[in-house]
Amino acid sequence: MEGKEILLGVSGSIACYKAAELASTLVQAKAGVSVVMTHAATQFVTPVTFEALTHRPVFVDLFDREYVASIAHVTLADKADLLVIAPATANVIAKLALGLADDLLSSLALACGAPLLVAPAMNDRMYAHPAVQANLRCLRERGARIVEPEAGMLACGHEGQGRLAEPERIVAAIRAALCTS
Repeated sequence: MEGKEILLGVSGSIACYKAAELASTLVQAKAGVSVVMTHAATQFVTPVTFEALTHRPVFVDLFDREYVASIAHVTLADKADLLVIAPATANVIAKLALGLADDLLSSLALACGAPLLVAPAMNDRMYAHPAVQANLRCLRERGARIVEPEAGMLACGHEGQGRLAEPERIVAAIRAALCTS
């Protein structure tokens, strides 16, 4: 992964703590990691956590005045070898499938020509919902790679499929995506 530029999109899920471990693992593998968080994600883990792990600024706001000299979603997209969204909530998956661009992460996803890897994380009933499954099928048909969530105890107290895949599985999928892109 040395020298590869990975965009890590982090959306609002309790599984954000695993995204911090994922970012750390990628940096240790000598990848350049730029993190884009949704506002909801910042309620679970702060941008400072990712800045400390990646040694780079974290991007949250589409209209961040600190980075006004560049159009963040285009600049970041142009440099990316891979866009990874982990955790990907049902909301973000729907935005990706519908082509919505109402925040930095969804705008970046539309502007990015790099391959897309999505790692869903949500309640088991949400994950099984026909709308979420249809959105995931849509993303697969467009060439996105999906790292299926794991089954087990969920933060909501349910047991079922919806846990974010362990960072090792996501890293393996990232390596595979980088080898074939």
